[in-house]
Amino acid sequence: MKIAAVVFDMDGLLIDSEPIWRSAEIRSFGKVGLHLTPEICKQTMGLRIDEVVEHWYAKHPWEGEGASKEEVYQDILEEFIKDLADAEAMLGVKEVLEFFKNKSLPIGLASSSPMILIENIVKKLGIKEYFSVLRSAEDEPLGKPHPAVYIKAAQDLGVAPGQCIAFEDSFTGMISALAARMKTIVVPEEENYDLPKFSAAHVKLKSLLEFNDSIFEKLSS
Repeated sequence: MKIAAVVFDMDGLLIDSEPIWRSAEIRSFGKVGLHLTPEICKQTMGLRIDEVVEHWYAKHPWEGEGASKEEVYQDILEEFIKDLADAEAMLGVKEVLEFFKNKSLPIGLASSSPMILIENIVKKLGIKEYFSVLRSAEDEPLGKPHPAVYIKAAQDLGVAPGQCIAFEDSFTGMISALAARMKTIVVPEEENYDLPKFSAAHVKLKSLLEFNDSIFEKLSS
């Protein structure tokens, strides 16, 4: 099926924000007596913030004033925003967006982050002009790995999901894009690159800079 659009994840793919999310989660959950590590935080990589909170509450329920799940959610968001100014674009972001712009293909974004963060981040990176569609999984009953956010992004772009290339960095996101029947490219963190689970993607890259015409033609055939 001919490729008619492209959809990008955001955190960890376009912006180096995963370490910031982990730090925010460690600080916020620490306030309610749950002591996480960066390695443990990777278990929920790619999930919405509310789903991260639900995940840890189910395993280690906490209680106390100022410790409702909604309050912990808001605290994580506030802690993340404090450090967001220090986050930088990942390698190859502008190059890959220019590639698809030059192909005259519409570009969408499908992220687990709240829309307020999506809008702030694309503005911070100076890439908002590239996107025809911004979609947040916060608007869906289920977040990634459910495919809803990718399916909705394709609908907004006016194409079938099977006509899209999806770019992801996490296993959860990769499963979401594959479940939407998109041609899926995964760009895992360097330390996770060789994990067998990422072989489910159509293409695996070390950075967005590796994407080229040859890969595009392969996915288009």
